[in-house]
Amino acid sequence: MSSTDTLRFTDNHCHLYDPRVPEGTDGLVQAARAAGVHRMITVGCDRTTSEQAIDIAGRYDDVWATVGLHPHEARHGVSTIVDLITMPKVVAIGECGLDYFYDHSARDEQKQAFAEQVRLAHDYALPLVIHTRDAWDETFEILDREGMPVSTIFHCFTGGPDEVAACLERGAFVSFSGIVTFKNAEPVREAARHCPLDRMLIETDAPYLAPIPNRGRPNQPSWVTHVAVGIAEATGHSLQAIAEATDRNAVIAFRLPLP
Repeated sequence: MSSTDTLRFTDNHCHLYDPRVPEGTDGLVQAARAAGVHRMITVGCDRTTSEQAIDIAGRYDDVWATVGLHPHEARHGVSTIVDLITMPKVVAIGECGLDYFYDHSARDEQKQAFAEQVRLAHDYALPLVIHTRDAWDETFEILDREGMPVSTIFHCFTGGPDEVAACLERGAFVSFSGIVTFKNAEPVREAARHCPLDRMLIETDAPYLAPIPNRGRPNQPSWVTHVAVGIAEATGHSLQAIAEATDRNAVIAFRLPLP
């Protein structure tokens, strides 16, 4: 298998502002660059974190931001983030969606906030980043009713072959995280085997979900290389093929500038 030393990667979903990261944002970005990660998208979950993401993206040429209201924060209302969408280096709406595992916001509030953000993605012709947990059917129902945005990314994919097929049928990109390296995640690995290279993305969701061999530690964008290795091992594709395809797909999905 190819070494990661000469390959380039995009971490399409991380939270560079998170205070649990001991290295600080500068340390994370520098470590990522040293590992060959030459693009990062730092993702907003409410007004405060969206503002932080925009600020960070403005400080680094290789970082972009999203603006979104996470389902946990749906009770705050989408109106709290709308004015941030047109800020410099904002490349997507989200993360948004439904989370019926935690139910930190009422389900009716989650569904309303998700539908409103799908409409914003249409209104602003921006990609949409989706978080869905234990809510696949209703996630697809809302997308089918509102219409798929110009580009839709299912972040931190946790489903199996049936769910990945439903995502692909709707023309979405599917983003795999460090979960693909976990011992109990065979359905996710099977989904990766069913995902064509031209629809696949990789992410860390840092500081969450650190991949093996770093599980239990705060995650960081430099470890997206372990996600790529895990997918290569699960699918039989070469590491180079995974790196090149997911890097190229990130440019397409988020309409990022080429270097």
